[in-house]
Amino acid sequence: MKELLKGKWMMKNKRILRILMVLVLILPSFLVTGASNEHVAVAEDTSENTGEYSSKDEVVYATLSPSGERQEVYVVNIFDVMQEGNISDFGTYSNLKNLTDLSEIEQKEDTVEFTAPEGKFYYQGDKNDAYLPWDISISYLLDGNKIDPEELAGKDGDAEIKIQTSANENVDSVFFDNYLLQISLHLEPEIFDNIETEDGVVANAGKNKQVTFTVMPEQAGELTMKADVVDFELQGMDIVAVPQSMSIDAPDMDDMTGEITSLTDAIKKISNGVGELNNGVSDLNSGVASLRDGSGEYEKGISDIDGASYELIDASESIDEGLATMSTSLNESSGEMDVTELRELPDGLSQLADGLHQTVNGLDNLNENYTVAYSTLDEAMVAIPDYDITEEEIEALYMSGADSDVVDQLVETYAAARTAKGTYSAVKEAFAAVEPSLDEVSGSIEEMANTMESMATEIGSSVEDMDAADSIGELQEGLATLSNNYKEFHDGLVSYTNGVGQLSSSYKDIHAGIVELSGGTGELEDGVEELDTGTDTLYESTKDMPDQMQEEVDEMIADYDKSDVDTVSFVSAENEKINSVQFVIKTESIEKEEQESNEEQEEEQKGFWDRLMDLFKA
Repeated sequence: MKELLKGKWMMKNKRILRILMVLVLILPSFLVTGASNEHVAVAEDTSENTGEYSSKDEVVYATLSPSGERQEVYVVNIFDVMQEGNISDFGTYSNLKNLTDLSEIEQKEDTVEFTAPEGKFYYQGDKNDAYLPWDISISYLLDGNKIDPEELAGKDGDAEIKIQTSANENVDSVFFDNYLLQISLHLEPEIFDNIETEDGVVANAGKNKQVTFTVMPEQAGELTMKADVVDFELQGMDIVAVPQSMSIDAPDMDDMTGEITSLTDAIKKISNGVGELNNGVSDLNSGVASLRDGSGEYEKGISDIDGASYELIDASESIDEGLATMSTSLNESSGEMDVTELRELPDGLSQLADGLHQTVNGLDNLNENYTVAYSTLDEAMVAIPDYDITEEEIEALYMSGADSDVVDQLVETYAAARTAKGTYSAVKEAFAAVEPSLDEVSGSIEEMANTMESMATEIGSSVEDMDAADSIGELQEGLATLSNNYKEFHDGLVSYTNGVGQLSSSYKDIHAGIVELSGGTGELEDGVEELDTGTDTLYESTKDMPDQMQEEVDEMIADYDKSDVDTVSFVSAENEKINSVQFVIKTESIEKEEQESNEEQEEEQKGFWDRLMDLFKA
């Protein structure tokens, strides 16, 4: 009996406990309703008071289809109320919802009016017809073929997701120009594998992978992600847009600009050195041109002498034969003899001496011109600087950003100048030996001419004073001696003319080399002059590079520093005291369709009172 009573008491207590639980669930609603009505009454009592707020924040929420089409847009307006009372806000909404308390919110055309207590006040306004600042388009490919997102669910293969963002011309560009757009994809590793993207960052987010794309202000986005998928499903993408207001500290440019300054100083030294090289090469070219002209005269003179050598030899042979004939005739004559031909001998010797004197004068002029030309050439060659530019300095010049063609010319000219100076040093002894040789040849010919003149004078005197009857013996002896000595002179003259012939033939090659050298130095001067202009231009272009780099860095920082941009309302341009506006956008998930269980369907069909009565069932 006691057990039976005890059981009934426990069942009764369970029913009482269930009733108490129901009351606990129901009573707070009535209490809240009563409190709300009381608050409304208070609000009505203070309806004449004007409230004040210090700032307003707007958070724009939007949902997009998997392809990026706009579906729902609503704005949560957040006020920091300093003084309780009536507050007016601007904006046109299709529906309003108080998120702070149960007081009413009224919309009169484009004005929203409400009574807000001190502190934070929230209300939501639906704006499904509002444009977002960005046009967002999302496309999907499977195994390279475009596919609708609804058809992609549950598929396997090679998937590619492309996201394109651009400015919406229907919205104030202040948001597109100053807001950073961040797009995040949450990928389950059981579905997505071998994730690839060039535009985003792949990171771990718990057990999932997260791909994050960032689109800078004023930029359109073309974003791509690829992956191998199995039984495709995709959670909704999160798209957040916030002002680009990060603080960017200017980098320390001292080290970099210091290196650039050193480079420009080196370029200046190179430019100055090339200028000096240009002057030296110009002097060299002038000297070589003078040498070429003098060498041309010398070649012509020595060629003329060589050409006249045959006539000189013929004349000398005639004199030699004449002396031999006269000597023989005198020896064979026995009495009187005709000395008319003998009287003509001094004239012939005098003419020969005059020709030799002219040859000496030509050689002396040639020697003077050669001396001047050689001296000029030597000064020009000595003036070429002995710079030893290292490979590291040349490489630094290439790395400086200078025109590579100009640098190539600089290196080529530098090498040519050193080669020219080295070649000149090697052949300098040959050039120096020409002047003594000319002096020696000129002296020898001068001595021969003087000997001819002495012979002509002595023979002339002897013929004028000679008594043929008394001095025929002495004349015969003198002519015999003269004939014998002249043979030796003629042999020396032949050797001399042979030497002149060899000198003339050899000097043609020397002169051709000097002409070629002159052409090379002319091209060298043109190249060095162009190089000098190029290095001057290079220096003028790089001397301000440190300041230009600093200006470029400052401009780049200014492009991304949006801290001075005034925040405007997304809802209405009439709203003031806007502290911040943020955008929170989410796309619909792509999921496979699943059949609901019978139990869940039955549970959904039961109403509140049905579920409440179930609590009382034993």
